Amino acid sequence: MNLLVKNATIADPQSSFNHQKCDVRVIDGKIQSIGKLSAGENETVFDAEGAFLTPGFFDLNCACGDPGFETKEDIETLTATAMAGGFTGLALLPQANPVVQSKSHVAYIVNRAKNNLVDVLPVGAISQNREGKELAELFDMQRAGAVAFSDGDKPLQDDGFMSRALQYARGIDTLLMVYPENKSIAGKSQINESKNAVLLGMKGLPALAEEMQIARDIFLATYNETKIHISSVSTAGSVALIRKAKKDGVKISCDVTAHHLVFTEELLNDFDSNYKVKPPLRGKSDVKALIAGLKDGTIDAITSQHRPEEIEYKNVEFEIAHYGIIALQTVLPLLLRAGLDVGLIAEKLAINPRKLLNLSIPEIKEGAEANFTVYHPNQKWMYNEASNYSKSANNPLLNTELTGRVTLVYNNSQYKKS
Repeated sequence: MNLLVKNATIADPQSSFNHQKCDVRVIDGKIQSIGKLSAGENETVFDAEGAFLTPGFFDLNCACGDPGFETKEDIETLTATAMAGGFTGLALLPQANPVVQSKSHVAYIVNRAKNNLVDVLPVGAISQNREGKELAELFDMQRAGAVAFSDGDKPLQDDGFMSRALQYARGIDTLLMVYPENKSIAGKSQINESKNAVLLGMKGLPALAEEMQIARDIFLATYNETKIHISSVSTAGSVALIRKAKKDGVKISCDVTAHHLVFTEELLNDFDSNYKVKPPLRGKSDVKALIAGLKDGTIDAITSQHRPEEIEYKNVEFEIAHYGIIALQTVLPLLLRAGLDVGLIAEKLAINPRKLLNLSIPEIKEGAEANFTVYHPNQKWMYNEASNYSKSANNPLLNTELTGRVTLVYNNSQYKKS
């Protein structure tokens, strides 16, 4: 499938064409040439004037519903949503029914996602049924195609189990991605512990619950001389802990969700359950620290934390509503709203996520496999029922105008225009 992308500004820190306005020709799935090019015969021409062309986005933290909860999302709607958001690759978390915890479960995901523009790579469960008691079949899942292991939004509470999991992961050279929350401190809290929580009359979740868990994991990773990845950091204290650990030589990495870079706890004043996420929205000082952590390299990657939910689990009282938002289509607009530049977006949303999983990293250069995203940073679009590709609708930005629009994605010799 031959394609000529005209007038795109390259946004790839790895590329010798970075920051240059170029035409990019793709033939049979590979970038054949980059420069000032004329259209040939039997070639589709796409004008990207005013847009950036970057390596295809990759999401480290994405949930679906397939298998078992297909009413929330299935592989087809997940990948359609991903394409609309600029993602050409996803690491799919194991929180399905059944939990993805065996080689047959991993094989199911691999086979369901075959021949897709979007690479859907399964993440297996660390523990059986995500209960944090017994190790799942990590080695068998790895051989079947699991790229990492996680219990998703369920934190591993038992210190001894966590230590043994790290030892096993080191033995098979894989990455554990863990959610940081000390349950005994967190209790049944649902929003950030602050003056705002008092005003709303709700029990607050202290930053301490996240930071204590991260401190524990730093000690365990150091003791076991292995790597560890912290998912969805949300507090200034967490950033400080990880920054120091990296300076001390600990093999630690972390990510942050796009919505934690923009949304703050004041948005909960109307008890809109679409803002109910885990970890909870924090204060403005935390947002500032998270952005600083991205810029200085403390935070390695940005994720969507895509969590589809049926309306009956969201359109209820805040305290009983489920956590999460559908987020794949709104990551880019939020990052632009947060003031991140195109180079940082490429690094944190395309390059580093794949690097953490030891995957091939797309590069905008001649001879490379074509895997890229084209987006207009200033183009406005309406995010509504017509433009939402997910089965679910739990996003507080629905029915609003957003800035930053993906117009083309290319991967696996396929492309999709929007």
